[in-house]
Amino acid sequence: MSRSDIVRRLRKRRIGVLMGGWSSEREVSLLSGQRVLESLRRQGYQAVGIDINRSFVDQIRQAKIDMAFIALHGKPGEDGTMQGFLELMGIPYTGSGVTASAIAIDKVFTKMIFRQTGIPTPDFVAVGADDDVAEGLAEAEKRFGYPMIVKPRCEGSSVGIELLAGRRGALDHCERVWRGFGDLLIEPFVPGIIATVGILGQEVLPILELVPKSHEYYSYEAKYTRGETEFIIPARLDSRTEKRVKELALKAHNSLGCKGFSRLDLIIKDSRYPYFLEINTIPGLTDLSDLPAQAEHAGISYDELIFRILADALV
Repeated sequence: MSRSDIVRRLRKRRIGVLMGGWSSEREVSLLSGQRVLESLRRQGYQAVGIDINRSFVDQIRQAKIDMAFIALHGKPGEDGTMQGFLELMGIPYTGSGVTASAIAIDKVFTKMIFRQTGIPTPDFVAVGADDDVAEGLAEAEKRFGYPMIVKPRCEGSSVGIELLAGRRGALDHCERVWRGFGDLLIEPFVPGIIATVGILGQEVLPILELVPKSHEYYSYEAKYTRGETEFIIPARLDSRTEKRVKELALKAHNSLGCKGFSRLDLIIKDSRYPYFLEINTIPGLTDLSDLPAQAEHAGISYDELIFRILADALV
């Protein structure tokens, strides 16, 4: 299908930009969604913003949309819930389908697939909502020791992540995350280059190196506070490591069955050894977000990025 045919078909559609929701990432989702909405309108498409709440079934029906651009971070937009509903409604939508979304939001399942398919990822201990946190922490101490990272099992945008530098206070930190989010995972803190790499279609975008100015890891504050993180693109890697990271990123994207676009987060130890942490099926699309920065460096404008994501939903 030619680009002009795609544009013509899209211009006939009423496109709903789904944003907001009720997850811990609501505010970021609203920023992403508003920017997507502005881009679509700028490009001449019939687009309407929908601030999703728990009555989203009625909201989407009343909006009478023909397509959905999902800019919902976290649940219910990134875990397969919204994708399943839209499929039942017969409404095409952007990004990954039900299965890939449900797997990718779960860091434990993601890491299990990474292991199975040969994607290097740090060791981990999972602690369920009904498990004993102290026992989980003791197992982590035995397996890999400090420093460690504790994070919610099914949250994004670095929400809830804490660094455990040593045993002192570690259990309190873990219990705080556990009380706030339920299931959690503990993994070793891997020192190295903090990096992220985006996938657009089957194109691997330039690797972005992230250098937080006042944090040892890429925290929520470092991610969404202007000036708190230095972006280095392309990342300071030799050509062999860059090639390997890109190959592994695309393999991970395809192994989980992702579609359209995604962003993978990783640590590169000693500037040579990549360890993949997670995959985001609906990465941020704000003016501070990583994926648009990567696309821009590849010569892809923000409007073109949004067009490609939307066009992929027609195929």
